[in-house]
Amino acid sequence: MKNTFGQSMTITIFGESHGAYIGAILDGLTPGMEVDEAFIKHQLDLRRPSGKISTARVEQDEYILASGVYKGRTTGTPLSILIPNTVQKSEDYESKPKIARPGHADYTASVKYHGYEDFRGGGHFSGRITAAVVAAGAIVIPALKKKGIEIGTHIKSSGGIEDRDFNDYKQDIEALSKTAFPVLDDDAAKNIREMMEKVAAEGDSVGGVLETVVTGMPAGVGEPWFDTVEGMLAHALYSIPAIKGVQFGDAFDLVNARGSEFNDAFCVIDEKVVTKTNHNGGINGGITNGMPLLFRCAVKPTPSIYKEQDSVNLKTVKDAKIIIAGRHDPAIIHRARIVVDSMTALTLYDMLAGRYGTDYFA
Repeated sequence: MKNTFGQSMTITIFGESHGAYIGAILDGLTPGMEVDEAFIKHQLDLRRPSGKISTARVEQDEYILASGVYKGRTTGTPLSILIPNTVQKSEDYESKPKIARPGHADYTASVKYHGYEDFRGGGHFSGRITAAVVAAGAIVIPALKKKGIEIGTHIKSSGGIEDRDFNDYKQDIEALSKTAFPVLDDDAAKNIREMMEKVAAEGDSVGGVLETVVTGMPAGVGEPWFDTVEGMLAHALYSIPAIKGVQFGDAFDLVNARGSEFNDAFCVIDEKVVTKTNHNGGINGGITNGMPLLFRCAVKPTPSIYKEQDSVNLKTVKDAKIIIAGRHDPAIIHRARIVVDSMTALTLYDMLAGRYGTDYFA
């Protein structure tokens, strides 16, 4: 039963949705890195609920840096982050029969943990735990940025409504870093938000596709087989609740194309090897080629909906009906993008430290 990811730098997450705290421990960080507490707060704010299209559970996320930081810099020893849970409503779960919520991990968690799991609000499987991931990501994102590596994610599509593609990477990443609703085109942003509000009013939910770009990654990072860039990123991204698919480059979009169309031809510009196109998403043979990393994540519709559904009572093992109470997101895709950014940053930090050594970020 493992909740740790990484090799040169590891992240361990802990806590439950309705427990006293959630948190993360980062081990293997470079000593002397600046820790920007205002930036940590900013990143956590981007994950917080937003009006009618989000849950009514609004946590303040007043985090505590309990170890590993001294005078505003990392010490190199394990850095621990604690985030108190302050607005739980456990009676929404404890006063009702233990009926598995469709689409959630209630049944599988009960099997794995023999019924001893904290099931309130999804327990350790809750999206609430992603706040700890975001706080941890905010520790390493500035270190990546100092190396010229920047990450940006937008809602590529939701409810059949499409956002525009990335255009000017630097400008788009900068714009996305400042907005809680990560859509690049203003008209698309308006239409997607209105669609989400309509779905919420119907007691239902909606998912979509997130598109991420990473600029500034040096060529030569990654391994040719089990620790490929795609493999490590996918491993981390699939850990995020609701992520059901990951595509690198144009993958499924051009899978029926020919090699002459999909291949990225090489050329030299300003004495640097680049590719004329980027269908492979900046990766060849599991290793970065110096072009921007491009990938998409499929985010399923939020499983908690206000409609009657068929299920099973986990205590009696009998068929049952369920109408989910509590406070839930009709869409989590806009909140999930900062989690994708953070998980991406943590993974790339680990891979870069493995390639160049821990002091690469000194």
